[in-house]
Amino acid sequence: MEPVFVYVTCKDRAEAIQVGKSLVETRLAACANVIDGMDSIYWWKDQLEVAKEAILILKSRRDLLEELTKKVKLEHSYEVPCVVALPITGGNQDYLDWLLAETS
Repeated sequence: MEPVFVYVTCKDRAEAIQVGKSLVETRLAACANVIDGMDSIYWWKDQLEVAKEAILILKSRRDLLEELTKKVKLEHSYEVPCVVALPITGGNQDYLDWLLAETS
């Protein structure tokens, strides 16, 4: 089992907390962190957008990524939510063991 960070952007803090809570409750993530107040600049449907967003960082496993992504897409308000995974290549082994034990 390989631990991963999953980076998700949400329209606001409330959505990030709701999505994060759902993923932790279903054990698709061991932990969710919400960082509010991010400024995002991006192209969407040929328009340059500037928006406030919240960051949702999830700690999960690579083998759960497909199911986790499907759940985010079901609960998220965006038509195309950002869901990207980054490998965790090291760290506190006790924490990593906990992360793996707390996911389904």
